[in-house]
Amino acid sequence: YYGYTKDAYYDCIDLIGSTNRKHIFILNTWFLLVNFLYLIFSILNLFGVNQERIPFYAIYVAISVVFDIIIIALVKKGIKNNVLLIYASMIIMLCYGILISIAQPYMPATMFLILLVITTISYIDKMNRMALIVIVIGATFLATSFMYKTFSIAYHDAYNLAIVLLLSLGLHYTFQRTRLQQFVLYQKEQQIQRELEVKSSFDALTSLLNRARFFSVAEELLRQAKDEYLILCLLDLDGFKQINDSLGHQMGDKAIQVAGGTIIKSLNIDISEKWSFTTRILKEKGSFAGRLGGDEFIAIIRGCTSKEEALSIMKGMLKDLNESLFDGVHGLQASFGATEISNSKDRASINIDKAYKRADDALYKSKRSGKNQVHFSASGSLTTEGEEKSV
Repeated sequence: YYGYTKDAYYDCIDLIGSTNRKHIFILNTWFLLVNFLYLIFSILNLFGVNQERIPFYAIYVAISVVFDIIIIALVKKGIKNNVLLIYASMIIMLCYGILISIAQPYMPATMFLILLVITTISYIDKMNRMALIVIVIGATFLATSFMYKTFSIAYHDAYNLAIVLLLSLGLHYTFQRTRLQQFVLYQKEQQIQRELEVKSSFDALTSLLNRARFFSVAEELLRQAKDEYLILCLLDLDGFKQINDSLGHQMGDKAIQVAGGTIIKSLNIDISEKWSFTTRILKEKGSFAGRLGGDEFIAIIRGCTSKEEALSIMKGMLKDLNESLFDGVHGLQASFGATEISNSKDRASINIDKAYKRADDALYKSKRSGKNQVHFSASGSLTTEGEEKSV
């Protein structure tokens, strides 16, 4: 792992894979152009490249084109295919170098050695595996050199191979260690940014969005969701002060956590990757919720097509709160206030502040009507006032 731990290496595996895919494509395209030029030279009989070599270069042009197509087709197929492509690319190019060497039996090999250096410094895999494949291909080259060339030229190839092989492996280790170091530093920076994003966006006690981030996401949603039917819901725990006074603030925190967990479960909110939550929630059209502070919560419910469907969700949430049991507390009661954000002739006039005021009025109606119930705005638009109905 180039001097790093296995865990550090695999933390960077996506970066390694994407870098290798780019290098495979670049190197193979370069190889295609080289062979295409040689093919042209052989057709025109230029620069000492005679027409007898036309089939050889034509075959390698075709191989390079097919390999580029395979690279593009497998670009997102995972690290296992990346490794196969790396060694397929190396074998194609180094076998090409061996064939060039055999075709020039009275000259020391140059193309093979150039390709050996280029391929070993271009790809990052694992040092032991890369060293093994390079040594095996180098031994194959040396065997063909002694088979098809005079001893003096083969000896010269062996000397050059020993120098270039050591140089290639040394450069490979140095280059890839430096590259892996860059990947590790990048991953650490990304992790720090993610942690800062989570700390600045989420309430530590409930894992719901904090007040500022919730309203920020809600405003962005209203700008994007031109024709989407939305429900804004406010939730306030009833009797929370009594829990704090009789059982202590630690139990009060537990009640807040249970309420947050119930909201997350009822709305099917996925908080597995908090650092990407706000981006995902806008893209995937999921419901989301936040903690306003104390025992007050807020949510935007998405995916409903009618007020009745939204009411069913909120009634289920209230039922789960009433049935929750923990550390001597037998159920939590809560008052709900909700309002619709539906299609409007003047969508630009709708904003989260107007929606919040309507939902807040409905919430206070729930409180005044005996608590532990849902009040819902009867109006379908935020631009007009409507009476609330209780459930």
